[in-house]
Amino acid sequence: MGSATLDHVVVVLDHPKDLVNIAGVLRVMMNFGISRLRLVEPDEFDAYRIEGIAHRSGPLIERTTFHDTLADAVGDALWVVGTSARPRTAGRTYGRPREIATELVARARGISEQGATGSPTPPTVAIVFGREDRGLSNEELDLCHAVAIVPTDVEYSSLNLAQACLVMAYETFLASGGGDDAPLPKGRRATRPPSQAELEETFAALADGLARIQFYKARKPEAVLRTLRTLITRAEPDLREARLLAAIGYEIGNFLDRQRSGMPSDAGPRGNEPPRP
Repeated sequence: MGSATLDHVVVVLDHPKDLVNIAGVLRVMMNFGISRLRLVEPDEFDAYRIEGIAHRSGPLIERTTFHDTLADAVGDALWVVGTSARPRTAGRTYGRPREIATELVARARGISEQGATGSPTPPTVAIVFGREDRGLSNEELDLCHAVAIVPTDVEYSSLNLAQACLVMAYETFLASGGGDDAPLPKGRRATRPPSQAELEETFAALADGLARIQFYKARKPEAVLRTLRTLITRAEPDLREARLLAAIGYEIGNFLDRQRSGMPSDAGPRGNEPPRP
């Protein structure tokens, strides 16, 4: 489930048509820590089928509440965000999802910090999505304090219901601090950074290998090697990667030695080499 802040965020679907879209929204909510869904007169609802589409969504389905009107669904909300594919002619507070989500989380966090209110239903902030085929009407948007508009290509401005929810839920999750401390994946064989001495071994091996194939010719070796140093240092290789680069330099020399001695070109390495990567 979500953080204490996200516990005060509810998603409201107004007259959704398609059960598959409800399942898609639930899946998005599970991904981004929002656990409260409210449905206004859905055309169809089958908990068993929905959970078959959005696996492990049972706890969220059980918490889902049903409402006769949108006004009832957002009646306890202290701040309501509507969503629309385009600005309307009516004067409203429009914003992009990122800025709207920041304000939404700030208000939800304020509710969380105030603690228990004594009410059996804690106050909320709400994100409202309209019916798939027509969105929210002007009268329904009148119930909203702000309207979020996702920037899209003009020719294809409308998003699928679950897609629109994904954008808003993702931005709300980020604004709440979600994912800040989650480590990014590393390569399966990632190792520690090389020491300066190990990097110098890599540079020396490359310098020797390039010299053996007469790479420099009219080039100044110092300039070439300085460029390689800059490039490799900027890439911040780990120890395994640095050793791979060194092995390239060593293998150039080994290949030439084998050619001169008449040994097969695919014979094993010779000479003093660093451990293989």
